[in-house]
Amino acid sequence: MKVVIVTGMSGAGKTAALNALEDMGYYAVDNLPPDLIKDFIKLLSNNKSNITKTAIVVDIRSGVLFSKLYEEVLLLKNAGEDISILFLDARDEILVRRFKQLRRPHPLGNTGNILSEIAEERDRLKQLKDNATHIIDTSTLTLGELKSRILSFYGSEILKNENINITIMSFGFKNGTLLDADLVFDVRFIPNPYYVDELKEKTGEDEDVREFVFKYDRTNIFLDKVKDLVNYLLPFYKEEGKSNLVIGIGCTGGRHRSVAIANELGRQFEEKGETVYVSHRDSRYW
Repeated sequence: MKVVIVTGMSGAGKTAALNALEDMGYYAVDNLPPDLIKDFIKLLSNNKSNITKTAIVVDIRSGVLFSKLYEEVLLLKNAGEDISILFLDARDEILVRRFKQLRRPHPLGNTGNILSEIAEERDRLKQLKDNATHIIDTSTLTLGELKSRILSFYGSEILKNENINITIMSFGFKNGTLLDADLVFDVRFIPNPYYVDELKEKTGEDEDVREFVFKYDRTNIFLDKVKDLVNYLLPFYKEEGKSNLVIGIGCTGGRHRSVAIANELGRQFEEKGETVYVSHRDSRYW
């Protein structure tokens, strides 16, 4: 069992780190008492769900139990577990600013004297920081940069496949735009097959509808420009630690033009070697 103990200063980004590890396939658990780590790992190891790696946040919120964390880590290492400590830190002034922005009290108290509470927390975490496998100072990092740093430590199997998953989804604006799309393209500038009697009841999956959509130069020029834009952006998305890019292609009803273009765009990206998933939100409705 591969185990990553995520710990560090309150406000340094442990939740974001846990989310990043979960995105990398780790079974994620937040605020587990140190005394339960051994039993929890045993439970996962005996489970038939094939869980082979877990990330566990353990921090000062555990109260008096937190002092046993390093002892538990040593016991697990001596038992042969593949365990590492990821320690998140940040400068004091950054931590103060984050607590004020979130308007939440420090876990060590609600006195309002955040600096003294931060100092006390640093003292309690000194042994863990001194023995951490990896230390990340998040003072100046974006979420994307933090994820990239964690990926470099714990995602060697992911880094072997550098492709971002590309999801291309057609939709109809009359049914609302896509809420989770990173890029949305409106193809209503292309003549609408709906107004051609023999095509009205068909979809962009049908060859004659596809031929109608792509007989216009504007369609093919548009497709080339979209590919150029996405190809330009992909390296930057990778740098930011993005693992999935969602592209929305919208027409009026989401049945003809957007479907044909989404399919063709997906096909061309697949030929380029990208991992692509194409779906059609509204093509089955009319």
